[in-house]
Amino acid sequence: MSVVSVKDLEPQLAANRRYWTGWAKADPDTDLPLYRTGIEHPLLNGLLRVRGRSLDEAAAQAHDSLDGSVWSWWVSSDSDAGTADGLIARGAELTGEMPVMAVDVDEAMRFDLPGDLEIRTVVDEHEMRQYVRAYSGPLGFRPEDEDSLVAHELNFGFPEVVRLAGVIDGRTVGTCTLSLGAEVAALYFVATDPEYRKRGIATALSVESLRLAREAGRRIVTLQASEEGARVYQRVGFETVGTYRTFKLPN
Repeated sequence: MSVVSVKDLEPQLAANRRYWTGWAKADPDTDLPLYRTGIEHPLLNGLLRVRGRSLDEAAAQAHDSLDGSVWSWWVSSDSDAGTADGLIARGAELTGEMPVMAVDVDEAMRFDLPGDLEIRTVVDEHEMRQYVRAYSGPLGFRPEDEDSLVAHELNFGFPEVVRLAGVIDGRTVGTCTLSLGAEVAALYFVATDPEYRKRGIATALSVESLRLAREAGRRIVTLQASEEGARVYQRVGFETVGTYRTFKLPN
């Protein structure tokens, strides 16, 4: 049965696990989904939930799998109750809180495309490199990781990923990744070149992604937002339905 309510959180968290483990072709459905790309960024290496395991056992396995990389331990309602408190008691540092937001595509707002913006689907290596360059700076990736990012994007763990590039005068100035690998569609890597912000580019890319999700038979679209990004998504019609907290374990 397709998911029809933004309040149904578990399928949204499952879609998130599916996407991030796709970067490393790891299993998203285990009780301890671990993924490691080797790229130095806390989004691209991590542990996405713990279920039915002691925290000490989970922490030991996480250290074995992820030490030597920059990584995050994600906690939301798909983890065992008390996980966040248990991590803090063990000396973990809270590194971030991200609202989980969702929208019913049939109720989302409609917006006109900025007149000078063209939205293209990334289809080849050249376009992918431009796409990666466009999101790398705004999202905090190192320039030296460009080749690895391009390779991972081109060899992603599942094929149902659409990457939309916002192009002005031949330059990729905005990005939005739409994952269709689960019952719920999900948005990632929504970024805009700082020189082109406040022009509706992120909004236009998000709205186009909702249209494609609707065409693909998805009723609900989910994402995890930054504080700044949340305001953009609220204008489109997204609402907060949950929270992720991310932690860094002590060495």
